[in-house]
Amino acid sequence: MVNKVTTATVIGLNAYKVDVEVDTTHSAPMISIVGLPDAAVNEARDRVRSATRNSNLTFPSGRVIVNLAPADLKKEGSNFDLPIAVGIQVEEEVITPEAVEKYGFIGELSLDGSLRPVNGVLSLVMGLKSFGITNVIVPKANAKEAALVQDINVYGANNLGEVIDHFTENPIEKTVVDINEYLNSSIEQEYLYDFKDVKGQHKAKKALEIAAAGGHNMLMFGSPGSGKTLMAKCFPSILPPLELSEALELTKIYSVCGLLHSDEPLLKQRPFRSVHHTASPVGIIGGGTNPKPGEITLAHRGVLFLDEMVEFPRNVLEVLRQPIEDGEVAISRAKHSIKYPAKFILLGAMNPCPCGYLGDKEKQCTCSEYQIQRYLSKLSGPLLDRIDLQIEVPRLTTDELLSYGEKEETSAQIRERVVKARKIQADRYKDEGFLTNSELTPKLVKKYCKIDSSAEDMFKVAIVKYRLSGRRYDRILKLARTIADLEGSEIINQIHLMQALQYRMFNQNDMYK
Repeated sequence: MVNKVTTATVIGLNAYKVDVEVDTTHSAPMISIVGLPDAAVNEARDRVRSATRNSNLTFPSGRVIVNLAPADLKKEGSNFDLPIAVGIQVEEEVITPEAVEKYGFIGELSLDGSLRPVNGVLSLVMGLKSFGITNVIVPKANAKEAALVQDINVYGANNLGEVIDHFTENPIEKTVVDINEYLNSSIEQEYLYDFKDVKGQHKAKKALEIAAAGGHNMLMFGSPGSGKTLMAKCFPSILPPLELSEALELTKIYSVCGLLHSDEPLLKQRPFRSVHHTASPVGIIGGGTNPKPGEITLAHRGVLFLDEMVEFPRNVLEVLRQPIEDGEVAISRAKHSIKYPAKFILLGAMNPCPCGYLGDKEKQCTCSEYQIQRYLSKLSGPLLDRIDLQIEVPRLTTDELLSYGEKEETSAQIRERVVKARKIQADRYKDEGFLTNSELTPKLVKKYCKIDSSAEDMFKVAIVKYRLSGRRYDRILKLARTIADLEGSEIINQIHLMQALQYRMFNQNDMYK
């Protein structure tokens, strides 16, 4: 008789149901696994045999055939060990088929029968729940992560013996976690870098506040040592706390990538990904033979920081254009296409020229015009068009450097205003399916970014003077909407629009004049 247990596999970030069918025949002892298994799944044959025997459980003396259905879906990873082992015990009549009918099984087996943690458990359990599974058994190290999924019973087991005992004589205690407790523990967290330690640069600080409030992209340019990198490192300290939906989405991504710690099952902080300029396009976007998320997906709902932005190869920078616009990246392969979320804040920092001192009031630039043009040419017009705030960060004056007694605004004070502005946006867009002004579509820009008559007249002049493109027009309105939200204004007035234009009116030719 063929017996069946349920598990799942992850492709991209989505789970697909897999039925593990087990049958035995009276022939030469061996295990055959069919159903498009990869090398890790095929190696389960030896792991399952040793784990079963070392757990003092019976193992069939004949041939064991394991089918992973559906057969046309490729199976990857080691999470099939436990369901295969349980299926064999059902076949051996140690467990009844009815007992495992509403259970899902996930886990890798060691040779001694202990259960090792696997990646992507949150996605797998979410998928199993959607397939009608009401109970799931996972490795103990993955139990807290799996328990983040509500309305499904999660049992964390240390070894194969505990799993079998759960159905016979000694049920495993259910794992329960309080998601809100995890989230609330991160609100008052201390950060390594704080804006109170940044001297001067009030215009740049204000721009970073606007970027955090509306989820806007930003580029800082200026002389070496002016504070660009330091302010970028302070930027996470003013970002609002994660909403529950955002935290779960991020946790799925980091779980699939194997970057989640077992003692911290829920990602509580917005990611800040600082990428070196030697990164490849695949490292940034994601992909590979077995597609995995790249840096832009790991920065989802957080920040992707590119220090020395023009030192990145142009082809690496250009791959950012489509994800910035769409908020996702599609990776196509011969058999399937995978979409990863990529709603991130792009934060860039760069020098104005190769020597770094173009426009500096204290030190003369030594670069030729050709060197400057070649240096800046890595930033294409279409990419700059997608960066809402472009801010010059000048060298600090002597008085600013020596102003030890001057009290600077703390990150907590700035974050309070950012959280208030984000709350306004969340209430405004609660029926639209997004959270920030930067996510507004052209159609919704007309609906939510209304300007008064005086601002409209001024904007007409600016459109002609700065030859604004359609994309730039929309992005300036979205930026002005965020500035108005920070001030608690329902209507975008002339002051808000002028401030937005001041951040966006530069182009590649006159940016450094």
